[in-house]
Amino acid sequence: MNQTHALSEQIQARSFSIQEASAVLSRLKRRLSAAVKGRDEIIDLLLIALVADGHVLLEDFPGSGKTTLARALGEAILADPDIDLPSFRRIQFTPDLLPSDITGTNIFDPEARRFEFRRGPVFAHIVLADEINRTSPKVQAAMLEAMAEKQVTIDDRSHPLDSLFFVVATQNPLDLAGTYPLPTPQLDRFLFKLRMEPIDRESELAVLGTYPAVPLELSAREQGVSRAELLGVRQTARRQVSIAPAIKEALVDLARDTREDPRVAQGASTRSLVLLLPALQARALLHGRDYVAPEDLEALAPHVFAHRLTLLRGIDDALPVVRDALGRALDRLARAGLRAR
Repeated sequence: MNQTHALSEQIQARSFSIQEASAVLSRLKRRLSAAVKGRDEIIDLLLIALVADGHVLLEDFPGSGKTTLARALGEAILADPDIDLPSFRRIQFTPDLLPSDITGTNIFDPEARRFEFRRGPVFAHIVLADEINRTSPKVQAAMLEAMAEKQVTIDDRSHPLDSLFFVVATQNPLDLAGTYPLPTPQLDRFLFKLRMEPIDRESELAVLGTYPAVPLELSAREQGVSRAELLGVRQTARRQVSIAPAIKEALVDLARDTREDPRVAQGASTRSLVLLLPALQARALLHGRDYVAPEDLEALAPHVFAHRLTLLRGIDDALPVVRDALGRALDRLARAGLRAR
């Protein structure tokens, strides 16, 4: 199943009403929230990326709950008897990792006298790519091909990944020794780049309050969702959540403002605008709406654009650039009669 085939399968998926699709996402959110406390915003953005068919890069510190969150998401997807895939796989990226360690390889079967393809850990619904910046650019490229094309290529033959294939990658922003930083074109493969800050005091107390229960056991008590339901939710978001022309004009103006900003060497690309559209629809659906509102743009633009900008020497933070351009775009929407809450 290549990317075209995957899109075709999503088109054929059952479409829900706005209320039904929102209920599926609420059910999934309750399950994730039972496993990870104090991460409501991260959980929302994770669900938005999943519905938008994007991928997420988390900048985190050890013990922030990233593995528990990704595993809880994978385990929340009910087993499909027609799909022979694990719900969750974790790949620990290291300097000595090879591309075949993640994609799989051809193994010769002496009895059958032919090569057979053995799938790697990338063949799963949810994949945690842990410390993706600790492996070589060659391995990173193999992973990013899978993310972009929903397929892997072994010995000139393409092997399709599942339509639901979703990657949560991590990197530690503080410990950079021995790493291979992802260049901007590779960062562009991630819909969101998110920073996981320490949770607040009340949330930490809530985590301690669940002891001795295991977080994944707590989440398992909540109802899961099926693969078909998630593909149906994607279909609902794309077909039933409308985007006003004024929102699209604001996106174009925002991107052009980043390109003309004197602090920026390379601004937001047209592709980033195209990727943002389904994310806006997904957020609207998560909040039970059948239309994209300015508040959706206000909430998502910093997470989509900041890691895609190339800044001039001496400028370290892209967020002020994005917020300045976003403020002007929201002002234009307000003058057009659309206001963020």
